[in-house]
Amino acid sequence: MKTVFSSLVIAFSMYSKIPMPRVEWTEENRKYAICFFPLVGLVTGGLCYVWFLICGHLQAGTLLFSAGMAAIPLFLTGGIHVDGFMDTMDAMHSYLPREEKLRILKDSHIGAFSVICLLGYYLTYLGWISELRSERAVLCFCLGFLLSRILSGLSIVYFPGAKKEGLLYAFSSTAHKRSVRLVLFLFLGLCIVGMVLVSPLAGSLTVIGNFAVFGWYRYDSKKEFGGITGDLAGWFLLCAEWVSAMVPAVIALL
Repeated sequence: MKTVFSSLVIAFSMYSKIPMPRVEWTEENRKYAICFFPLVGLVTGGLCYVWFLICGHLQAGTLLFSAGMAAIPLFLTGGIHVDGFMDTMDAMHSYLPREEKLRILKDSHIGAFSVICLLGYYLTYLGWISELRSERAVLCFCLGFLLSRILSGLSIVYFPGAKKEGLLYAFSSTAHKRSVRLVLFLFLGLCIVGMVLVSPLAGSLTVIGNFAVFGWYRYDSKKEFGGITGDLAGWFLLCAEWVSAMVPAVIALL
């Protein structure tokens, strides 16, 4: 039980800014950390839903509602996934050989392409969120934070890594893969059922959209980088969250 609790603490310490007790980051303590990664998404989605209720009670405007929904995951995670998205955009738009792209991922500086892509991402993301008018659409969007992290966790234990170093490799190499896969598939089943029950059409299409991005992530990471890295996992996560906002919004507009 101590190892399981330590893995929970490590998952939240790594992927969120929620204060956690201190534990040693040993291989033993990390072995189940990926199991708890989706719970960060559950907390994120829960806070977004609370924000939706607050905005409804206060009759807040669309801009304030949308900005809050976009800011909550950004501040709760400390921007760790946004950092990966920006590094990946710089690497992909360099059109250099694989080794150079991997080098760019490690570079702490940001380039013009990452800024341009991030601006485009958040402008459209805010636009989609602004169209989430019903509680069902918002719940579907909120559950997307859970779904994206389940899929990200599965990629860590199933997809090949691009390099044998870095935090993603540290988590992947020490993970108790059989237990992690079992827990993540259990979460996946519950999440899909929940999304479909909330909204059969929007939920089903959001799940399909997330799996489409997941397949694209697998193909593109292998083709461009030879496997996945922590930065690419962050890029995937943001793309999946964008889809989870876009699908319910488009359905609401039809």
